[in-house]
Amino acid sequence: MKTYLILGFLLISQSSFSQTILGKWTTIDDETGNKKAVVEVFEEQGKFFGKIIEILEPEKRKQKCTKCEGADKDKPILGLTIIKGLTKNGTSYEGGAITDPKNGKTYRCKISLEGKDKLIVRGYLGISLFGRSQTWIRQK
Repeated sequence: MKTYLILGFLLISQSSFSQTILGKWTTIDDETGNKKAVVEVFEEQGKFFGKIIEILEPEKRKQKCTKCEGADKDKPILGLTIIKGLTKNGTSYEGGAITDPKNGKTYRCKISLEGKDKLIVRGYLGISLFGRSQTWIRQK
């Protein structure tokens, strides 16, 4: 009986540890359905961030964020931290921002996991109702 309890606990623990947004994610354009980039989501001091570590479209690999404002203006898109300052809130991550390098605009951001390998990333203005979502796929 003890063995079954221990095995059950280990299985539950393992599945809850694997339910994390940390890792490398392939971004999928919500308009075209094309794979665009790889973003690495990491944690620093209890906040979550996402940095573009690979651009999958060869012609765009050397582009700069010319439309970005502030400290990100004219920085290379490759290496740009596009998700900033999210905090975990139950099963979702929110309270931070996401920058769209295509138009340079920064939006409020909310992220949630759908299973362990699908990330729903929502950028919005004001309330979450006024925005758009992308599905990102975990890299194996």
